[in-house]
Amino acid sequence: MNPSIPGFEQTRPAGAISDLRERAIPLADQHRRWQPSDGPMPALFVSHGAPPALDDHDWMNSLYDWAQSLPKPRAIVVISAHWENAPVAISASAANTPLYYDFGGFDPTYYTLKYPTPDATDLAQRVAGLLGYSPVHQYTDRGLDHGAFIPLMAMYPAGDVPVVQVSMPSLNPQDLLQLGEKLKELRKEGILVIGSGYMTHSFAVFRHPELTGHLDAFDEWAAHAIHSGDVDKLMAYMDKAPGARIAHPTADHYVPLLLTMGAADDPRTAKTVFTRRGLGNHIRSIQVA
Repeated sequence: MNPSIPGFEQTRPAGAISDLRERAIPLADQHRRWQPSDGPMPALFVSHGAPPALDDHDWMNSLYDWAQSLPKPRAIVVISAHWENAPVAISASAANTPLYYDFGGFDPTYYTLKYPTPDATDLAQRVAGLLGYSPVHQYTDRGLDHGAFIPLMAMYPAGDVPVVQVSMPSLNPQDLLQLGEKLKELRKEGILVIGSGYMTHSFAVFRHPELTGHLDAFDEWAAHAIHSGDVDKLMAYMDKAPGARIAHPTADHYVPLLLTMGAADDPRTAKTVFTRRGLGNHIRSIQVA
């Protein structure tokens, strides 16, 4: 990620998240906690953004308002575009595990960010039991990467919800769909399952704005398939979607969407929670029951 790309020039690094934390953390205890009577938590797909997303007040507030519209989960399992490991592995679950700063070339402020979360040992054990093989490797020194901690900082600024990150087993959409199906049961227990990627993920558009139409076409296609619950079409995006190779030169930021759809009870309930452009790309984010 290159800070010389237009839109990355920041005058107050992490300013938006600092402002949000100042406003939201004192209110954290007022967020109603999930109860069994609420039914299953939804599954989410979040377009997470690079570190400068933490300077975007609209984006941070949209994520926060989204989380506030839901009961506060008992715990969170997140799958990020930035961790591929086979077989599937689990991140550190100890309280206050340091973040994993998996980016380079940005303002030093971004490398001092903290997001201390509660102990998630029980959650890690529950996830390991659902994966269907043993033993499941846990990276005890790998904290949340930016695909996980950037959206979660905005959604739960107080860091008061246990979190574990689960790796992607591959970039094959079928593998992510199946992983979501394995994790689906967690939603009935008040656990939020999040796939974190980006609805379009093109760096080329920064320098070649004439590519914008291809990104728009892909986003429109994806929105129609998502809102129709057409998982088969979403799985075959590379063959069926207009502009697929421009919108996603690599699959890593797209396939977490299949994790989300796999974790759903009914993909036809999928809805867009918010969408607009972020750094030239589409940040459509969805919720599905």
